[in-house]
Amino acid sequence: EVVRDAYDNCITVCNMENVDPLGIHTGESIVVAPSQTLSNREYNMLRTTALKVIRHFGVVGECNIQYALNPYSEEYYIIEVNARLSRSSALASKATGYPLAYVAAKLALGIPLPQINNSVTGITTACFEPSLDYCVVKIPRWDLHKFSRVSTKIGSSMKSVGEVMAIGRKFEEAFQKALRMVDENVSGFDPYLKPVKDEELEEPTDKRTFVLAAALKKGYTIDKLYELTKIDRWFLYKMRNIIDYLTHLETLDAHSLTPNALKAAKQLGFSDKQIASAVKSNELAIRMQREDFAITPFVKQIDTVAAEWPATTNYLYLTYNAVSHDLTFADEHIMVLGSGVYRIGSSVEFDWCAQ
Repeated sequence: EVVRDAYDNCITVCNMENVDPLGIHTGESIVVAPSQTLSNREYNMLRTTALKVIRHFGVVGECNIQYALNPYSEEYYIIEVNARLSRSSALASKATGYPLAYVAAKLALGIPLPQINNSVTGITTACFEPSLDYCVVKIPRWDLHKFSRVSTKIGSSMKSVGEVMAIGRKFEEAFQKALRMVDENVSGFDPYLKPVKDEELEEPTDKRTFVLAAALKKGYTIDKLYELTKIDRWFLYKMRNIIDYLTHLETLDAHSLTPNALKAAKQLGFSDKQIASAVKSNELAIRMQREDFAITPFVKQIDTVAAEWPATTNYLYLTYNAVSHDLTFADEHIMVLGSGVYRIGSSVEFDWCAQ
């Protein structure tokens, strides 16, 4: 995501990476921000190109540029350039806390970037590139089971009807949080939901994530999974971390679950329900055990500047990968619950309905 003003000031607001390879629509792919598998050289090469492109087209405002990068070389192609706000812009804005729509409106009025205040910090300007000290994972939501003859294969056309975004300090934590958010019947990266089928790994369906989990549980090597899926090995190793720890938890029972083991599970994004299932206990017992061990999440603040300046926003997330709270709640507050991810039957006009 790139922003440019009428005076040729340019910044890159967010860089995101699709977990799935080229050929899968970005709306069908798991997306991670910031990008995790690019080298510093590759990142700066693509960033420099993005700035050249927005200047070449003379775009004033916001623009997103999508690339295809050869993992074996520095060869790349520009897939598309959207000189407007899009779904990717909404994700970038939410992921970074940078108010893209607000800034784009100001730029359209001819106001330069250095004169637009950053509404999150109240100190810096919109000319500062956001810095992320956390990981964001977006997962699409499909409702294909509501149609009797539709193909469940995903590809270059978009079939997803909604998406969720989860925030954590580790990929594993954010990934498992997102999987629970996208479907209330899923407890996380569960290897027991789908059987292993090589053809579903080669030609992905809406359930490929769980086929991957089953394959890792069955002992598929990272190299074999890479050949089948073309998903970067970095992501496959992170997914294997989750399955390996689940296998470790299954060797324990509730009495042998130590504080360190429980904390490590929470830091990898396991829910109390997941842990309970693995150690043959129940969710409430694990929750009480966790509270006895004083293992509770920390409140962290999204500030666009990686805590370099104090923030004034109430854009918060919870994580077990921290040692202190960014802020504390002195008095009672109200929590507003949304209706969950968009699906067929619950969409924009029902955004805050109770279900």
